[in-house]
Amino acid sequence: MKKVAIIGAGDLGRLIAHHISQCGNYTAVGFFDDFAVAGTFIMDLPVLGPLSQIMDQFTAGQFDELMIGIGYNHMTFRKSVFDTYAGSIPFATLIHKSSYVDPSVKIGQGCFILPGCTIDAHAELGENVLLNAAAVVAHDSTIGSHSFLAPSVAVAGKTQIGECCILGINCTVIDNLRIHPFIRIGAGAVVLSNLEVSGMYAGIPAQLKKVYS
Repeated sequence: MKKVAIIGAGDLGRLIAHHISQCGNYTAVGFFDDFAVAGTFIMDLPVLGPLSQIMDQFTAGQFDELMIGIGYNHMTFRKSVFDTYAGSIPFATLIHKSSYVDPSVKIGQGCFILPGCTIDAHAELGENVLLNAAAVVAHDSTIGSHSFLAPSVAVAGKTQIGECCILGINCTVIDNLRIHPFIRIGAGAVVLSNLEVSGMYAGIPAQLKKVYS
């Protein structure tokens, strides 16, 4: 059984802790969080300390792998935390037992696949990607590192999603498209063409509503 420490004790960290026993040979041992008191308990798991203690506790054998429970409202910080420890500490890859992942799929470290997802043939997920409940990634599509797919997102075949993208609940991306990094797609949007400017898109078809600097 691999012992997993979760970075972040907020909503996403708690969701990881809730599902981890359904994701294979893993058990959660606690949270690292700069804004929670070390030694207190959340969901019957201890707060292990601030992020500055992660490396020392790993060296001491307190845990085997990490997962990042920092949510999509802090994408830059989420990416920076992953990059800080990648190559020094292994990240777990959690796939809920109710999800279907074709054997040909490639999945990077630190991914969290929630219940009821489908990832079809020859798709690829980068590192630290989250697929929320019932998300679908069709054949030969790529999801860039640190991206989030909300519940019931549908990504059609041969589509490339850049890193640090957020796809809102129930949005649809048709086949053979390219989505630039650092793009957010609103709930229920339908993407019918390449999105090449980092920003917020919404509507049917999805249109640029706000440019990110």
